[in-house]
Amino acid sequence: MDTSPPIPDPGGPRRDFSTSASEVGPPSFEWLLGRLGARGQRRQRLLLALSCLPCVLVGLALGSDALFALTPLHRCGDPNGTKLPDNATCHGPHGQSGESGGLPILTSNPVTEWSLDHSGSWVIPLEQICFLLGFAAGAVFLGHLADSVGRRSTFLLALALGCPAGILAAFASSPSVFILGRCLWGTMLGAMQLALYITRLELCCPSQRLPVAMAGDLVQVGGRFLLLGLAWVCGSWRVLQGVISAGMGVCLLYGCPGLYPESPRWLLATRRTAQAKDVLLALCQDGNAQEPETREALDELDNICHLPAAAQISFRTLLSCRNIWKNILILGFTTFIAHAISHCYQQAWESMEDPRAKFYFPFLLSAGSAGLGCLFLCLTVHRCGRRGILLLTTTLTGISSLILLGLGEYLNKAARRTFSILGLFTSHAAGSLSIFFAAEVIPTVIRGKGLGITLGLASLGGLSAPLLRVREQHGSFLEHIVLASLNILALLCLLLLPETKRKPLPESLQDGELYRRPSLLRRAGESADRDSHGVSRRDDVPLLSTPNPTS
Repeated sequence: MDTSPPIPDPGGPRRDFSTSASEVGPPSFEWLLGRLGARGQRRQRLLLALSCLPCVLVGLALGSDALFALTPLHRCGDPNGTKLPDNATCHGPHGQSGESGGLPILTSNPVTEWSLDHSGSWVIPLEQICFLLGFAAGAVFLGHLADSVGRRSTFLLALALGCPAGILAAFASSPSVFILGRCLWGTMLGAMQLALYITRLELCCPSQRLPVAMAGDLVQVGGRFLLLGLAWVCGSWRVLQGVISAGMGVCLLYGCPGLYPESPRWLLATRRTAQAKDVLLALCQDGNAQEPETREALDELDNICHLPAAAQISFRTLLSCRNIWKNILILGFTTFIAHAISHCYQQAWESMEDPRAKFYFPFLLSAGSAGLGCLFLCLTVHRCGRRGILLLTTTLTGISSLILLGLGEYLNKAARRTFSILGLFTSHAAGSLSIFFAAEVIPTVIRGKGLGITLGLASLGGLSAPLLRVREQHGSFLEHIVLASLNILALLCLLLLPETKRKPLPESLQDGELYRRPSLLRRAGESADRDSHGVSRRDDVPLLSTPNPTS
C-alpha cells in the first residue's frame, strides 16, 4: 500500500463542492496545456514561430529611421574650386561650393531630396519625434482594444491600417506628408508589436516564456541587421519604405481561417469558453483529441460554458488595484530610463572622423548590444530570477553612467568607449527584461492595457535622441546627469517587485493583486496569499533573494 503523500497540482483548478456552480471559474491555462498534451507539440511551436516572424518588419521599421535621418557630409572648397585638405569638412547646403560625401548605402533620403540638411534641419528631428509619439500612442490606445476584442483582431487591424500608412510615407510629395505618414505608420507598429508580444507569452507554460520572448526580440534585432542589406538593394529611401510597408500587407495572410487563432488564454480569462475549446483542440495532436485525459480536460470547459463572458472592467475598478499599478509604474519607469539613457552612451563615438564609419559602427554596435543583451538574459534570468538580473543590469547601467560623468575627462579614449559599450549593453538588457517582467505581472484581462503603457514609456524614452538633436546637442551632459540620477531611483524601486520565475501568469485582477512581496513585518509562518487556483503568488524570501518555487 502506497502511503506517500499525494503530489500537489498547483496549476490545476481546486474545486470546493460547497460552492455553487456559478462560482467556479475556468481552470488555469497551464493545467489545461499539460492535460491536453499540447505543450511542446508541433502546432504550438508553429504558432510561436508565426508570432515571431513579423518581428522582422518591426526591426526593419525601427531601424529605418536612422537611415532616413542621415545628413550627408560635404567637403568645403573656395569659390575658385580649390579644395581644402581632406580632413577639413563642413556641413553645407546643396549648391555650396564643395563635394558631397554621399550617404552610406542609400543613394538618397528625405534629407537630400528636400535639402533639409541646413535650412530645414528641424524637420528630421520633428519626424523622429512624431514617429516615436505615434508608436507610443498605438501601444497605449490599441492595447485597450487588445483586451476588448482580442489580440488577433488587434494585430490584423494594425496590419490593415499600417500598410497604407507606410505607402503614404513612401509616396510623400512634401516633408509634411512624410511626417504624417510616418506618424500613422508608427502608431500601427506599436499596436503590432504589442499584439505579437502578448500572443507569444500567452501561448507558453512558465518554462517556455523566457526563451520564446527573447527569441522574438532576437528576430527583431535580426531585422535591424537585415536593414543594411535591404537598403543596399533598394537604393532609394522611397523603395525601402515601400518594401517594408508591402511586407505588412503580406502578413495579412495571418487572417486566413485557422492559421493564426486567437489567444486561448485570453479566451479563457474572459470566459469565451466555446472559442477557447476550439483553439485548444487545434493545439492538440490528431491522436490526442480522443484520449480519456483530453476528453476529461475538455469536459472541465463544458461544465463552465453556461457562465457569461467576463464583463468589461470599469475604470474605477482598475484604479482600485493599487498593487497592479505599483508593478506597472515601477517597470514602466525602469523601461523609460533604460531606453532614454542608451543614447547617452553613443556620444563617445561622435569623434570618429570617417563619416561612413561614424554611421556603421554605432548602428552595428547598438544592434549587436541588443542581441547580446537578449542572449545574456536567456542564459541568466531563468537561473537567477527576473528581479535579480534586473537589479544587476540596472546597477551596471548606473555605474557606467557615473564613471563616464565623473571620470570621463581623466580616461583615455579606449576606456571611455569600453564603459560606453558596457552601458549600452546593460541598458538594452534592462529595457528588454523590464518589458518581459511587466508582461508577467500584469493579469491577462488587462495585459494589453498594462503592457501598452510599458511599451509607450519605452518609446517616450527614445525621444531623448531627437530632442537633443533639436537643441543641436546643447545640454547633453545635463541630460546624462538627470537620467543617471533617475536610474538610481529606479534601482531602489526594483526592490519592491515580486519574483515571477516558474510561476503561472496571473489571469484575473485578484491574481494580479496577489503578485507582491510580503511585508517586512510579516510574522513567520503566516500563510501566503493564494489565487483562485490555489497557487501562491506572494514571495516568501528575503528582500534581495530570488525564489525557486516548485510550481
